[in-house]
Amino acid sequence: MTTYDTAREAAGWIRGAIGDVPDVALILGSGLGTVADALEGAVSIPYARIPHWPPSGVVGHDGRLVAGALRGRRALALAGRAHLYEGHSPQAVTFATRVLGVLGVKTLLVTNAAGGVNALLPQGALMIVDDHLNLTGTNPLAGPHDERFGARFPDMSEVYSSRLRAIADDVARDRRVAVHHGVYAGLLGPSYETPAEIRYLRTIGADAVGMSTVSEAIVARQMGMEVLAISCITNMAAGVLTGPVAHEDVVAVAGRVGAQFLSLLEGIVDRL
Repeated sequence: MTTYDTAREAAGWIRGAIGDVPDVALILGSGLGTVADALEGAVSIPYARIPHWPPSGVVGHDGRLVAGALRGRRALALAGRAHLYEGHSPQAVTFATRVLGVLGVKTLLVTNAAGGVNALLPQGALMIVDDHLNLTGTNPLAGPHDERFGARFPDMSEVYSSRLRAIADDVARDRRVAVHHGVYAGLLGPSYETPAEIRYLRTIGADAVGMSTVSEAIVARQMGMEVLAISCITNMAAGVLTGPVAHEDVVAVAGRVGAQFLSLLEGIVDRL
């Protein structure tokens, strides 16, 4: 079976389990899975039940798909994602995004926990992603092309929708949620970056760094989805402040800003 065939099979299974196609989908990063609990009338499905779905085995990623309503709109939340550093292929890492596109999702909100490269971003800050640097060493569109997914050479001049970023800014002002804007650098991981690597990232224009998001965004744009990404700055990257970086701290900080994150996401979904 081709990737398209397996994505269509998974999409059909999900459609049978949840009914109508959601208006918006959310991919939730480390420590942010509790946002899925805010969905009303929710149906929660472990990833292991969905055909062909890759597992998510990282602490802070629940590994479940949750369908329900958020601010009166049908929403689908992915609590947890697969990562390249787990040994998954780029195709496996983006399989969930492919399934969302085949389902007919038009709006994708991607969240992640990230390290702060820009020293002006405080720990716990929310950063709207304006653009990204793909430094993972791979691209999910490399390899055999299936035109049913979209163009072979998709335009990437506006990966993250200016319309959705403007909505996010308006919501943040109205709800008094402080937000920043910046460039997200996606790296392979799983080791955190060295101080020298962080100096390099700052030099080439990165404001935050993480191990997800860029592959999902590339695939979503190829399939015609409108994308918004928001990073939670859970820690300052190596060399920005003294002290080691630990995943447990990343998850803990993400959990502490969960209420603000949820308020922002609810407001954005409400205005779509």
